[in-house]
Amino acid sequence: MLESAQALITKTAEKMQLDHEMIKRLIEPEFAHEFALTITMDTGKKKVFKGWRIQHNSALGPYKGGIRFHSETVREEVQALATLMSIKCAVAGIPYGGGKGGIVVDPKKLSKAELERLSRAFIGRIAHIIGEDVDVPAPDVNTTPEIMSWMIDEYQKIIGRKSLATITGKPITMGGSLGRTAATGRGGVIILESLISKLNEKLKIKNEKLTVAIQGFGNVGYYFAKLATEVGFKVVAISDSRSGVYDKNGIDLDKALKNKKEKGTVAYTKAISNEELLELDVDVLVPAALENMVNDKNMTKIRAGIIVEMANGPLTQKAYEYLAKKGKIIVPDVLANSGGVTVSYLEWVQNKAGYYWTEKEVNDKLKVMMEKAFEAIWKKSVEKKMPMKQAAFEVALERIISAMV
Repeated sequence: MLESAQALITKTAEKMQLDHEMIKRLIEPEFAHEFALTITMDTGKKKVFKGWRIQHNSALGPYKGGIRFHSETVREEVQALATLMSIKCAVAGIPYGGGKGGIVVDPKKLSKAELERLSRAFIGRIAHIIGEDVDVPAPDVNTTPEIMSWMIDEYQKIIGRKSLATITGKPITMGGSLGRTAATGRGGVIILESLISKLNEKLKIKNEKLTVAIQGFGNVGYYFAKLATEVGFKVVAISDSRSGVYDKNGIDLDKALKNKKEKGTVAYTKAISNEELLELDVDVLVPAALENMVNDKNMTKIRAGIIVEMANGPLTQKAYEYLAKKGKIIVPDVLANSGGVTVSYLEWVQNKAGYYWTEKEVNDKLKVMMEKAFEAIWKKSVEKKMPMKQAAFEVALERIISAMV
């Protein structure tokens, strides 16, 4: 993953004719913090957990990026994600650089008390290198608003004052923003609508004639499905980690959600596999689950004309290149799923100002910012006759370089 992220930046930078030293500055993280956390378990025994905070680039503003708790987290993954956060924030047009944190742990194997101790210990270790104008962590894989509440509480105890803007993704009662839960999915739908609007200038198609298949029914996939349906797209397939469901007349999200809660799967009627979902004959495919789900094993079977990358890196580089050559329109993850970090930015702004917006105001601001981000990338893509992914990386690097000294 790290090699892929660095290769994308290097390839784009070389096409922009940047010199070797500038490319190195764009690739290498400014700081890489690695540490061990020793926690007292409920049994009274001590246990050591490994963690990282990678701070990639701060040219545009404070480092910004989530903290993930996962048993397979490695330093290279954290660094890759920090690197891509620099690109994503620049693409979104928000004044942040990129950062990322991680701990090697399966949170499901910890009690709530152990999880809280680990969360507080993590902040204790990085408190001196974060801050509302330095580095602003947030939730990521397996971390929640509750975990953020423990972290911001611990941070404020350490520094001895209020500083709500240092961590985003908090509960509403602790300075979190309304609209954050649905933000990533909402942002993706806004981008899809913007794309269809541009294509309509030639194709004259309407939302309700477009079929959508969504792989992944977590927070991102669910809200993408819900909001896409509300604005007129026909969502005909969804899936979770266990199975999927297809309905040519449109998915009944209430039934899928009810079945998920009661039986552990979204398949309220005849089930399909995740692999079958990816290969459906639909207009729009939305991989919103894990990385590398579209790869050299299934890339020749992808029939959708538009692919919206709502997961991070759902297409391998080989699959991306193959599908791009086939004329597929691929909306890159650094644009498509940037709604989450955009509303994190709005939370940060509200915390710093001590003034809070309604959910409608947050959603309206998100729409304006996502549409502006899309316009810049679409313009670059059309003018230079390049895929949207390359255009996104060029726009991002131009913005980062202009701020570097």
